[in-house]
Amino acid sequence: MQAAKKDIRALTKEQLRDFFVSQGDKAFRGNQVYEWLWGKAAYSFEAMTNISMETRKMLEDNFVINHIKVDQMQRSNDGTIKNAVRLHDDLIVESALIPTASRTTACVSSQVGCSLDCKFCATAKLKRMRNLNPDEIYDQVVAIDNESRLYFDKPLSNIVFMGMGEPLMNYNNVLAAIEKITSPEGLGMSPRRITVSTSGVPKMIKKMADTEVKFKLAVSLHSAIDEVRTLIMPFNATFPLADLREALQYWYDKTKSRITYEYVVWRGINDTRKDADALVKFCKFAPSKVNIIEYNPIGDEVFNQADTSAIEMYQQILERNGITVTVRRSRGKDIDAACGQLANKS
Repeated sequence: MQAAKKDIRALTKEQLRDFFVSQGDKAFRGNQVYEWLWGKAAYSFEAMTNISMETRKMLEDNFVINHIKVDQMQRSNDGTIKNAVRLHDDLIVESALIPTASRTTACVSSQVGCSLDCKFCATAKLKRMRNLNPDEIYDQVVAIDNESRLYFDKPLSNIVFMGMGEPLMNYNNVLAAIEKITSPEGLGMSPRRITVSTSGVPKMIKKMADTEVKFKLAVSLHSAIDEVRTLIMPFNATFPLADLREALQYWYDKTKSRITYEYVVWRGINDTRKDADALVKFCKFAPSKVNIIEYNPIGDEVFNQADTSAIEMYQQILERNGITVTVRRSRGKDIDAACGQLANKS
């Protein structure tokens, strides 16, 4: 029986060089292939035109490139693009391109489904099937960069890990993907243009701080009162706010990087003065920014967008306390591409 072919993008550059040496070829051939795989994002050995046909055949016999395929692309009235991305094992994830006048942002997924159980999120209703590999995360970015150039005539400028899945529950693969995205041998993007959004896994936030990562951190907070947050995000019972706050303090002490909090205000859940005061108290230990996000319904009667007066109340209290606040309007709602809506609807 023929041995299963290996995923070539799971190999490091050194391993590729060693492979060619073991085949009686020169080590630099590994560098050439590595550049095709990452710098040029080649999806077939056939495309590697500066490599002999004989060598390409040998690669074909030994390896496979498990590339993604954009199965379906939808365009919103506001310009947002949503991709349904088919993986090599036929599972589907979603990613989105969000354009503004000055930049384009890729919203990418890190898991098929999600490890966590946030009640307001469509992705959480899916079972977590598996983590995405670094190359599958990288491919989403390449696809969106291509769309940005094609439809908006500019390269992709920013990346947010706010798609399907909890990035810190796929820590090693997310960091490996970011390393490739920021490497001069990959896409060469600045890590400062990348934001990893987490629902708050304290141990992993500390681990990130110890690794001295250069990308930005956003926390999907939604309440600074434990009982309320546990109602919205049940895993908060395991990772309570005191632990999250301690981890964020550790992050700031190590990185001196401002923390962004993502915050949705729901009617009758977290729309009171008490909720806003608790948020101020939670944020004040380090420079921070609060993004108040418009809620995007997912067919659940429990969660409803708060009244404008509640949003204004939050805005005033935060600003009065010297905390930067932005009220973000939803993008891509008409194609279910907005925050919390990515869920493989067909």
